Amino acid sequence: MYVLLIVLIVFVAILLCGVVMIQNSKGGGLASSFASSNQIMGVRKTTDFIEKFTWGCAIVMVVLSIATAYVLPHGTVATHSVLQDEAQSESLVNPVTVPGFDAAVPAETPATPAE
Repeated sequence: MYVLLIVLIVFVAILLCGVVMIQNSKGGGLASSFASSNQIMGVRKTTDFIEKFTWGCAIVMVVLSIATAYVLPHGTVATHSVLQDEAQSESLVNPVTVPGFDAAVPAETPATPAE
């Protein structure tokens, strides 16, 4: 369901881009070059249809986005994390936690420079 909604959102977004390109702008837009459609429906009817279609696409985009948020797949809650697992495995090999280790004696003696 989630993937279907994402595909629909992408389709509506591409359709919305195309519709916005067709709309009349201050310079006339691409819709002004369709002279035959002006004879059939008139200039004002074409502009009304394209504007309503743009608003419809925008509303569909919002509704699909909200629906996608509701059907978003949720991951399972893990009882442990990767960091906890790493800390536990590190504590098993840490020399400080090994029984019989004397913490007062350093593991290595520092080297003295030869003069």
